[in-house]
Amino acid sequence: MTPLVLGSLYGIVTIVVMCSGMPIAFALGVVATSFMYFFMPASSLDTVTQNVYEEIASITLLSIPLFILKGAAIGKSPAGKDLYSAIHAWLNRVPGGLGIANVFACALFAAMAGSSPATCSAIGSAGIPEMRRRGYSPGFAAGIIAAGGTLGILLPPSITMILYAVAAEQSLGRLFLAGIGPGLLLVVLFAGYAVYRARKEYKIAHAIYIGGGAKSAYLDDEHFTLAQKVEMLPRVLPFLILLIGVMVALYGGFATPSETAGLGALLAIVLIAVVYRIYKPRELVPFLNSTIKESGMLLLIIGMSLLYSYVMSYLHISQSAAQWVVDMHLSKWLLLAVILLMVIVLGFFLPPVSIILMTAPIILPPLREAGFDLIWFGIVMTVVMEMGLIHPPVGLNLFVIKNIAPDIALSEVIKGTIPFLALMFLAVILLCIFPGIATGLPNIIMGVK
Repeated sequence: MTPLVLGSLYGIVTIVVMCSGMPIAFALGVVATSFMYFFMPASSLDTVTQNVYEEIASITLLSIPLFILKGAAIGKSPAGKDLYSAIHAWLNRVPGGLGIANVFACALFAAMAGSSPATCSAIGSAGIPEMRRRGYSPGFAAGIIAAGGTLGILLPPSITMILYAVAAEQSLGRLFLAGIGPGLLLVVLFAGYAVYRARKEYKIAHAIYIGGGAKSAYLDDEHFTLAQKVEMLPRVLPFLILLIGVMVALYGGFATPSETAGLGALLAIVLIAVVYRIYKPRELVPFLNSTIKESGMLLLIIGMSLLYSYVMSYLHISQSAAQWVVDMHLSKWLLLAVILLMVIVLGFFLPPVSIILMTAPIILPPLREAGFDLIWFGIVMTVVMEMGLIHPPVGLNLFVIKNIAPDIALSEVIKGTIPFLALMFLAVILLCIFPGIATGLPNIIMGVK
């Protein structure tokens, strides 16, 4: 059987098994071991556990549970609500300030927690009710939180970046640095749209009121005194100091990514104990349970995805597919467009973790051959996968928002995310035209490769 036929069969079987409803990790494991049984030496089945263990026994992957613990400690404490409240108070007088506050809060919380669902849940639980109370449309309130939450996989420390670094054999430090510029670009784009949308909704509400209609809460003038603004800072500043400290430890060369993750997790637990008096064992159990469940799920997916990739490589499926792409002699940018389109389609059904680990053996060799910087591509791919978090049918953030605001129709949530999908697409175009947005900072700090 030729690699092309074998690869087609491998893909078809994978789709069928995944559509059966089986969890992703088990689906990948079943497909991989089945093909090992039928198409590889019988002795290869004896090495399944060894292969999975060796694949996940990586010092880089060790940082994942520690970053998850850090995110769980911050995400399940009142830190997200306090962060949002402080930013809202300070930006209250800015046109569209409430929307901007949500974007900034999502960005800062994402940088502290490193998780998209955690960011949506923590900021959305406070931000969506507040925006609706102030007269913002439900779809816009849901859309801006859903989009802001996606920053969790782009801004460091991003678990998605960690997996890409392992799959592409790239420097994790450079990847983390490369994500900062595009992350700030998206923050600016989202905040700009928040100002535009707020002014538009304000004009509509004002016109209705002038015409004799009901006065919208949009028109109410809320004011915070300087004393009230300053009063909110003590609970927020320790976590911002934690964020800065972790970044300095990592990029200053004082600690490895795994050591930084451990330091961040320990300091996060200390901070919630000091700031929120959460230190009793029964109060810490939810953080630890959440960490164990999410880490176990992710590491199982990673292990099975890498086994799946190993089988592809052994059967020469990935090499043949990569060579087939190269032999098509596509132009450099058409090749990139085709690969990103494939990532978008996969985003309809799969989370970023699986997309990276399943596609890396196929798409990275042709991209390297075409002369693309894999650090830059990792950032572009991450932005495209961010889009997958907020578009149907399996946009994870859509369902997180639906869970915290069940009275907002899913159709309204989806409609509210469409402008942000367009802004993400614009960001991808800007990254292609100006790659220095991603590569500039790591080149300045760590030197040109």
